Amino acid sequence: MVVPYKEKEAGKREQIAEMFDNISPKYDLLNRLLSVGIDVWWRKKAISMLRSAKPKFILDIATGTGDLAVEAVKQLKPEKVIGVDISEGMLAMGREKMKKIGMENVIELRSGDSEKLLFENNTFDAVIVSFGVRNFENLEKGLTDMNRVTKPGGTCLIIEFSKPKTPIIKQLYWFYNSTIVPLIGKLISKDKAAYSYLPESVKAFPEGDDFLKVFEKAGFTETKSVPLTFGICTVYLGKKKT
Repeated sequence: MVVPYKEKEAGKREQIAEMFDNISPKYDLLNRLLSVGIDVWWRKKAISMLRSAKPKFILDIATGTGDLAVEAVKQLKPEKVIGVDISEGMLAMGREKMKKIGMENVIELRSGDSEKLLFENNTFDAVIVSFGVRNFENLEKGLTDMNRVTKPGGTCLIIEFSKPKTPIIKQLYWFYNSTIVPLIGKLISKDKAAYSYLPESVKAFPEGDDFLKVFEKAGFTETKSVPLTFGICTVYLGKKKT
């Protein structure tokens, strides 16, 4: 199992919470900087895939500072978005952001474990996640619980890093991810382990058809994957059986 702080005995869940607490003050800045702003386009593109579903009640898993929730409100105009995260540091930054942009009434951020969701069965029209499922301690368990809280016929949308297939893009990507990202991440966030964990977690994560197999095992149907930007990022979509 890939964890941020290899020298510590704490489990992955606890280490992920600590890591995001550590980097929360600089998280949004580093996201824009390290992705050269393309992460904003990834979220816009992904959320646009939910327009036809018109979800009114949305759960944003591993919400962080709420970027995906904000994009969902802008495009989909839902009645309510609830974002959950295990990092209080990230949630605090997110709540400040919601107040600043005037979305605190439609977006509610709560402390919560993505693998033990404190919601009733069949609650949400859509469950969304951006760059969070690879941090799950147990991927299948987390996806299964996401399925549980989705309404029959509802949609699950996941954005996650993946591995480019084109040789030159692949080489540039891994050089950037394994050399430049940890260096910049350490300089700005003061947590070297957090941004060394990123490329390691991407390498270990099942992608494409391998992820879809786990997705389907968790109960989702009509699954598909949509690679973006040379396959650096992939959007996964699935439906809960009616």
